[in-house]
Amino acid sequence: MPSYKYLIVGGGMTAAAAIGGIREVDLTGSIGVIASEPNPPYNRPPLSKALWKGAPFDSIWRAAAGDSLTFHQGRTARELDAHGKRVTDDQGTVYDFEKLLLATGCRTRALSFGQDQIIYFRTVDDYQRLRSMSEHGDHFAVIGGGFIGSEIAAALAMNGKKVTLIFPDEFVGSRMYPAELGMSLNVLYRKRGVEVVANAKVTGCESRAGKSVLTVHDSQTGTEREVIVDGVVAGVGVEPNVELAQAAGLTVDQGIRVDASLRTSNPDIYAAGDVASILNPALKEWRRVEHEDSANTMGAHAGIAMAGRTVSYDHLPFFYSDIFDMGYEAVGEVDSRLDMITDWKTPCKEGVIYYLKEGQVRGVLAWNLYGLMDGARRLVGSSTLIRSSDREGRLPT
Repeated sequence: MPSYKYLIVGGGMTAAAAIGGIREVDLTGSIGVIASEPNPPYNRPPLSKALWKGAPFDSIWRAAAGDSLTFHQGRTARELDAHGKRVTDDQGTVYDFEKLLLATGCRTRALSFGQDQIIYFRTVDDYQRLRSMSEHGDHFAVIGGGFIGSEIAAALAMNGKKVTLIFPDEFVGSRMYPAELGMSLNVLYRKRGVEVVANAKVTGCESRAGKSVLTVHDSQTGTEREVIVDGVVAGVGVEPNVELAQAAGLTVDQGIRVDASLRTSNPDIYAAGDVASILNPALKEWRRVEHEDSANTMGAHAGIAMAGRTVSYDHLPFFYSDIFDMGYEAVGEVDSRLDMITDWKTPCKEGVIYYLKEGQVRGVLAWNLYGLMDGARRLVGSSTLIRSSDREGRLPT
C-alpha cells in the first residue's frame, strides 16, 4: 500500500505548482500524485494559443521531478476516506496520506450527440488529435463562441484551414464583451476567412462518407442547414470535478469550499485550482477561477500550507486570451450583464473595459494593452467610483 506524507489527486498545473510549494518548505517529505491523464504535468494555455503559432511542442511540459516524488499516471481516484486518510483509485490501489490536496480540476460538458466525432478541447491528447486531423482535413466546425471556441477557431484559421464557427449568441464572446467589441470580432473573423454562424445552435452530428455532418438550426429564421466538415471541435463549458470531495463529506458549493489557508472542511485536506471555491476579499464573494494564474498561484500556496507554513490566500488572479493578433488581460468579474464603461484608445483595437455594479469596479479587461493588471487589481473591490461622465479613477490608456 503506497503511503505518502503529501498526496495530490490531479496531475495538472495546480499539482505541479503544489509540488514546488511543498519543496519550498519540505525538501524530503514523500509526495505521491494520482493523475488520470497518462502525461506528466503540462501548461494548458499553449494548446489553444502558442502551439498553433509555431511554439515547440516540448515547451508545454512542467518541471515536476525529483527525489521522493512518485506519479501514478493513468489512475483515477474513486474513493476518499477523509477520516481514515486513505484514497482508493480505479484499479483498487489504496494510498495512505498525512496531507491531501484535491486538484481534480474540471471536465468538459458534452453535447447529447456526436459521440467520438466531436473533440471537447481541453487536454494535450485533444490537441494532438486535432493537430493530426488538421494535417489532412481542410474544413473544421467549431461549436461555441466563448473562450475555447474563439481561440481554436482563430488558431485553425491562422493555419490555413476553413473554419465554420457556430454559436447561439449575436456575437463572439457575448458573455464578456460589450456589443461594439463583440460585433467587431464577428467582422474580424469573417475577414480572416472564418464563416461566422451566429444566433444558431447545432442540433445533431452524424458521420457520412468519412465526413462529419452537422445539423445547424437558425434561431432567428427557424430554418435548418447542414454543414459538412472534416472535424468538429466544441467548447461548451466545463464542470468542476467535486464528486470525490462530496462523497467524502467535504463542503461543496459550486466547487470545493476552502478557507484562506486553502483547507477544506477537513483540516488535513486542501483543494486548489479550477475545482476550489474561495471567498475573495476584493469581490467579497465566493469565486472559482478556471485559469492559469489561479492554478499556479493557488497551487503553490496550497503546497506551502500543506508543508506547515501559514498562508493567507487573497490573490485576485488574472486571465488572458489571444485571438489572431489581438488579445486581452483581465481581472475580477468580467460579465457583460454588469454595467460597462469603455475607454478606447482606438475603438475596438486598444482600450480598457470597466465592469461596474453601482459605480464600483467589479472587473477590468485591457484589450490589446498590457502591464495594467496591478492597477486593475487595486481598482477591483476598492471604494473608487467610476462614471461615464468623467475619467476619475481610471487606468491610463
